Amino acid sequence: MSGSSVISRRAFLRGAGGALAFPFIVPSSVLGNGGTTAPSSRITMGSIGVGGMGTNNMRAFLNQDDVQVVAVCDVVKASDEYGHWYKKGWEGAWFGREPARKIVEDYYASRTQTGRYKGCDAYNDFRNILSRDDIDAVCITTPDHWHAIPVVMAAAAGKDIYCEKPLSLTITEGRAMVEAVQRYGTVFQTGTQRRSDQKFRFICELVRNGRIGRLRKIITSIGENNKEAPAKDWQPEPVPDWLDYDMWLGPAPWVPYHTSRCLYTFRFGLDYSGGQTTNLGAHWIDVAQWANGTDLTGPIEVEDLGGEYPADGLFTTATKVHFRARYANGVEVVMKTDQGGPLRFEGTEGWIQLHQGELTSSPESVKDSTIGADEIHLYKSNDHHRNLIDCIKTRSRTAAPVEVGHRSTSVCHLGNIAMMLKRKLRWDPEKERFINDEQANRMLSRPMRSPWRL
Repeated sequence: MSGSSVISRRAFLRGAGGALAFPFIVPSSVLGNGGTTAPSSRITMGSIGVGGMGTNNMRAFLNQDDVQVVAVCDVVKASDEYGHWYKKGWEGAWFGREPARKIVEDYYASRTQTGRYKGCDAYNDFRNILSRDDIDAVCITTPDHWHAIPVVMAAAAGKDIYCEKPLSLTITEGRAMVEAVQRYGTVFQTGTQRRSDQKFRFICELVRNGRIGRLRKIITSIGENNKEAPAKDWQPEPVPDWLDYDMWLGPAPWVPYHTSRCLYTFRFGLDYSGGQTTNLGAHWIDVAQWANGTDLTGPIEVEDLGGEYPADGLFTTATKVHFRARYANGVEVVMKTDQGGPLRFEGTEGWIQLHQGELTSSPESVKDSTIGADEIHLYKSNDHHRNLIDCIKTRSRTAAPVEVGHRSTSVCHLGNIAMMLKRKLRWDPEKERFINDEQANRMLSRPMRSPWRL
């Protein structure tokens, strides 16, 4: 159904009292009996981007009894090339808007007595979802270059938002998202799921409560670009009939199609992503910011320590990541390519680290200590998707609000800029500008291909 033909469920219910003056029968499940949620209490949701991670997010919201997924959107109709190539369990799986619609309708059909359900629309253009006044919230799991525009438009359309990390393609885009979400009173969750993980919350509480003395250094490790790049003399390929390539490019520059440009491997093109620096780094820097108490600010200096980029070819993001960010409180945060390396916090009186799910420390007693009732306790969430739904209902702050997501992603962008320029840069976290470096400042934003703009 189109947006123009939809009658808002809430508007209908508000007007129903005077209009329905005759007897009628409704199933008890509609009234919320039998352990179900009444439709008037459900959050209706549209999923924008339903590839590998997008389908994961969609399933997570499907499993919430008080959420109704009513629409999906993807520029891919259906393809078995769309899954995350690194997840072996998904090889051969089909992704795209039609497989996603089937997942939704099969799920709801299994919960009906008839075993049938038709009530999920599938779109190629995300604006069809935003135009519907019967949709309360959207989940955005698109490539990074397609985050800012849908977020700003969704906020203006009155939708609450879950948006995957890394939040932005550039720092300027991130700030635009923050301003839109704040302007329209949007409830927003960044997809940095470690904010809803007890292990990461606990290690941050230990650091914040001085168990290792004064924090001095944080070391974050990310995986490498372990996807082989196309040959340097790569040739354009025909656009597959299941892909709206022009819409996939959106605000990015027009370039010829190649299989490795799209789907998961968009991650390795600077026109669409910051590479593993932002993809994996957004998670680890987010935890570092949390432990350092710098959620709403950033470093004052960033320095390249040996980052490397391809000289030519289709892939353009860093093949080796190594940079350092220094904060006003003296703490240094280092990010480096080190497959399987630990997340490590070093202080004046010891260290603590999380490596492959195991917490170790020196002194050893640190990892076994208890956070007292009168000590610092950080925001508690144990389910990132559920947390958004609860906050939508109460109009309260989520575990990973937009400003927090923006600031964490910004550190990753700063690292990329320092590695590209091969020099130390001074940063003003309040103005979000480099100090006395216009070349670096020009890298804070990107032009957008017409007709797209923020």
